[in-house]
Amino acid sequence: MPATFEEIISDLRKRIFKPVYFLAGDEPYYIDLITDFIAEKVLPEEEKAFNQVIIYGEDTSINAVIETSRRFPMMASHQVVIVKEAQALKKIEDLTLYLEKPLLSTILVFNFRYKVLDKRTKLFKSLDTQAVYFESMRLRDYQVPPWIERYLMVKGIKINPDASAMLTEFLGTDLHKIVNELDKLLITLPAGSPVISTSLIEKNIGISKDYNNFELQKAIGEKNILKANMIIRYFSENPNDNPVTLTIASLFSLFTKILTYHYLTDKSKNNVASVLKIHPYFVRDYEVAAVKYNVNKTIQIISYLRTYDMKTKGFGDVSTDHGDLLKELVYKILHL
Repeated sequence: MPATFEEIISDLRKRIFKPVYFLAGDEPYYIDLITDFIAEKVLPEEEKAFNQVIIYGEDTSINAVIETSRRFPMMASHQVVIVKEAQALKKIEDLTLYLEKPLLSTILVFNFRYKVLDKRTKLFKSLDTQAVYFESMRLRDYQVPPWIERYLMVKGIKINPDASAMLTEFLGTDLHKIVNELDKLLITLPAGSPVISTSLIEKNIGISKDYNNFELQKAIGEKNILKANMIIRYFSENPNDNPVTLTIASLFSLFTKILTYHYLTDKSKNNVASVLKIHPYFVRDYEVAAVKYNVNKTIQIISYLRTYDMKTKGFGDVSTDHGDLLKELVYKILHL
C-alpha cells in the first residue's frame, strides 16, 4: 500500500529509515519535499561529503545505482543515495534484484517524476513489501482552493475565497508555482493584516482583480452585460495573458456546473457545494445563474461553447480574430 506524505515525514523525523524510497507521480511538489528532507536532514553536514551521493537518471544505469547502494558508509551509520530524474533510468525493473537484499545502511531515494509504476509489476510488489512507495498525483482544479487555505492556515494566514479562486484560475494546479507565489504574498502581507485579498494579489502578482476568467464567469452568471463586455474587451487587448482557449474552458466549466445544479433534487448549500465541488461561499453564484439560464438555455450555451472552441482551433473559421470570436460567443450567451 503506498505510503502517505505525512507518514513518511513523521518516520524520517523520528529517524526511522527504510532502505529504499520510491517517490513517483505527476505532481512533483511532494516528491521534491521528501527528497529534499532526506538530503538536508538525514546526515549531519560533516558526513555528507563522503556519504551522500546525488546522481541523475539520464547519466547513469540501474546497475551503477545498485553498485553505489551496496557500498558501506564511511565513518557513519548511513549513506544516502539520491537518484533524481529517475524516470529516465532504463531497465528500472532490475531494481528488484537489489530489493531482495537491500543494504540497511544505505538510504536509496528515487525521485521518479511525472510517471507511476504499473501496480501489476514485480517491481511494484517488491517495493510495496520491501521499501516505501509513494505516489503524488496532481490535484484537480476544485481541490486547489482548499489546498491553498490549508497551506496558509498552518502559517496563521487566511485567504478570501475570491482570492483563492483567482489564484487557482491564474496558476492552475502546479503546486510548486502556487507555493512560490503564496510565499511572495506572505512577504508582502502588511503587518497586523493576516488575510490575503484579491487586491494584494493584483498588486504583487500582476493578476488583475477585475479582468480575469473568474470575474468573467461571475459577470456572465449574473448577466451583467456591461462588466462582461469590459472584461472581454480587456482580454482582446491582452491576448497573450488571456488565451481564448482557457476562457472558453472556464465558461464550459461554469455552464456544465449550472446544468448539474438544475438537475439536483437536493439544492441545500452543503449538497450543492459537494456535488459541484465548489466552496460553499460560491453556491449563491450558481443559484443566481440558474435563474438567469434555464435548462434549455444552458444546453444551448454548452453547444455554443463547443462550436467556438472548434473555431478557435481553426475548424470552420480560419480568418476571424480570436478576440472577435470571443465577443461573438459572449454576445450570444448574454442575449440568448
